[in-house]
Amino acid sequence: MIIKIKPGASQGDIDYVIGRAHSLGLDTHISQDDGQTLISLLGDIQTLTPTVFRGLRGVAQILPLRSPFRLVSRDFQAERSVVVVGGVPIGGEQIAVIAGPCAVESQQQLLTTARTVKEAGARILRGGAFKPRTSPYSFRGMGEEGLKLLAAAREETGLPIVTEVMAPEHVPLVSRYADMLQIGARNMQNFELLDAAGKSQKPVLLKRGMMATLEELLFSAEYILSHGNHHVVLCERGIRTFEPYSRNTLDITAVPILQGLTHLPVIVDPSHATGKADLVAAVSRAAVAVGADGLIIEVHPEPERALSDGPQSLTPQRFAALMVEARRVAPAVGRTI
Repeated sequence: MIIKIKPGASQGDIDYVIGRAHSLGLDTHISQDDGQTLISLLGDIQTLTPTVFRGLRGVAQILPLRSPFRLVSRDFQAERSVVVVGGVPIGGEQIAVIAGPCAVESQQQLLTTARTVKEAGARILRGGAFKPRTSPYSFRGMGEEGLKLLAAAREETGLPIVTEVMAPEHVPLVSRYADMLQIGARNMQNFELLDAAGKSQKPVLLKRGMMATLEELLFSAEYILSHGNHHVVLCERGIRTFEPYSRNTLDITAVPILQGLTHLPVIVDPSHATGKADLVAAVSRAAVAVGADGLIIEVHPEPERALSDGPQSLTPQRFAALMVEARRVAPAVGRTI
């Protein structure tokens, strides 16, 4: 159960509601978002009726929630959320396309990519400054220097930037440069990182873990929202199965399932889902057709020389062709790109 407090309610009113909950043997969790105070009731609430709190000063609404996850659920908020990243909405009528290199390698590489993806219609620039790699001997990113290059690319092109953060202690540094924090598949259940991202109040792109259920993904999002940061976008990027013909198996059903369970925007990552550049365009069309709120696609001016994920990266020319194809599909589901 969640209690919404009236805007402008006094601290005394809030404390009284909390005291009432504690007198009933319940714990409480307080979160705030854009001036809205929310009190989550924790404990045995099976026999609790909303009338216990109805009429108390400061109480605006009482939400008896059916789903195990609270703030991300449609029970909590029926209408779809729109997350704004540097002025770009994700979750509205226009499908947001995020594109750029897997890893920032140089100023020339990044600026060349940023200019070409913007010309083709991308609205947000992606690029990794810190890279989680399977092998410790692989290129692991340029660190803060990469963040500075991303900020310079934003300055020139006007594209907001999203980049991955890998550890709680990195959140303040990455937040100084990025418009959106990405939490990758390997860190989906890094709960200290989720807490730090929630406290940052920056928009967060949360990727589904490679072996995570949808409920586990939603609980991870719940960690972020519980700190008052409701600016979260979910990303389906494929899960690990027994199939060897693609890097992962894209769970295309995750998009409509998640959109039924949560008010948060849902995007798709065709690059990591397939691991093969030749498959990215087809999977992108499928993601648009099934109702995804956005795409995140890896683009590199010379994929054969990329220091990370070259086989799944598109050339700028192939990305431009993909955008043409996706624009043909979008109107069929009432969207634009």
